[in-house]
Amino acid sequence: MKVIPVPCLSDNYAYVLVDTEGKRVAVIDPVEPEKVLAQVESLGMKLEAVLTTHHHADHSGGNNEVAKAKPGLEIFGGDLRIPSMTKQLQDGEEFTLGSLHVRAIQTFGHTTSSICYYVQDKLNDERVVFTGDTLFVGGCGRLFEGTPQDMYDSLNVKLAALPRDTKVYAGHEYTNSNFKFARSVDGDNPDLIAKALRCAALPITMPSTIGEELDTNPFMRVDQPALQKATGKTDPVEVLAAVRQMKDNF
Repeated sequence: MKVIPVPCLSDNYAYVLVDTEGKRVAVIDPVEPEKVLAQVESLGMKLEAVLTTHHHADHSGGNNEVAKAKPGLEIFGGDLRIPSMTKQLQDGEEFTLGSLHVRAIQTFGHTTSSICYYVQDKLNDERVVFTGDTLFVGGCGRLFEGTPQDMYDSLNVKLAALPRDTKVYAGHEYTNSNFKFARSVDGDNPDLIAKALRCAALPITMPSTIGEELDTNPFMRVDQPALQKATGKTDPVEVLAAVRQMKDNF
């Protein structure tokens, strides 16, 4: 399995997911179709599917053009607001892309259309997750259509249960600004300090891993004393709500 980030717009990422065994390709959030399809063409492999993380136009806005350019594509998504969708996924639904195994994880909080795609390459013992605007490196999405409880469940129940070595590919390059905030609420965390320094020099900070996010992301550390102290809360959901409000105003 290979994942190719394709920077789009000002700070978005589309991705090309390559099944290196079966020589097949899927694309994630191809918001700039010309860029993404050019990357696909350079591989000389068959494009089979579009995986849409949520309905916001900066993620799903290229679907119609891709569908027109590549008739017969399967276009996956989480609700009826996904353009050109051919398959609406339910939480836990599974499908294959060649030799790759894909599981849809419904992750409410940012939107009610949000799906994270957990992909396993069992032949090579590799796993990745495409998290859209639910989980960022060092942060999470704003709560436009969900509650703190929704985001807590998405981050700290569902995504946190994935293996620690799962590579995380998020929907935006927000990493350095996220770390500036994270250090304001968890500044004595040595893992956070080290990762922030490491990422500061990188033009593309993807991928992270689930393990690194559990160790450094304040929205996945809401049970830790430092975050409880920063918010004056002890209940993890209330901590997440307070940290999200602090980030919104940072």
